Amino acid sequence: MAKQGQSENRGLDGLTTAARDAAAASAAGKGLPPVHLWNPPFCGDLDMRIASDGTWFYQGTPIGRPALVRLFSTILKREDGKHFLVTPVEKVGIRVDDAPFLAVEMLKQQDGRGRSLRFRTNVDDWVDCDAAHRLRFEMAADGGLTPYLHVRADLWAKVTRALYYDLVDMGEERVVDGVPMFGVVSAGEFFAMADAEQVRGAL
Repeated sequence: MAKQGQSENRGLDGLTTAARDAAAASAAGKGLPPVHLWNPPFCGDLDMRIASDGTWFYQGTPIGRPALVRLFSTILKREDGKHFLVTPVEKVGIRVDDAPFLAVEMLKQQDGRGRSLRFRTNVDDWVDCDAAHRLRFEMAADGGLTPYLHVRADLWAKVTRALYYDLVDMGEERVVDGVPMFGVVSAGEFFAMADAEQVRGAL
């Protein structure tokens, strides 16, 4: 509990400074900090939460500065199903209600592999949907499907409902392991949404 208290009392100022220092030291401020290389001591949980709509909260209050949210997003790390903010010298736990990011915009492009999809997240990262950044679809509470895009290092973005409908519109059927599946193609990869017969029955 003492560690948790220490983390709470530290507040955002110290963490923000450490995050800025880490970002500046990373390839002269270019690209994302190498959080996968950092293994600092755990300093407790911070009263920070990422809601299912992508809003970041600190002590119950939304963080209203997009630049600050962007900064914290660059030092986000997931380990054993839990999310942390990590700098070279400390690691603090935060809560994530669903996925830490939202995919809010989608571009369709054509290249040698055919159609390729690019997604922009709510923190302005652009992610190419391909074998390394896959789409997965989970059953939602209302019986529908919720798509998620792999952003990096086991961090995912929930695809907005509007973009989900766009994905359905461009969907097609393919046989996967002998089973007809409905899904979407990007960068030569087929990402299955659901059993094709179930989809046909729902239409």
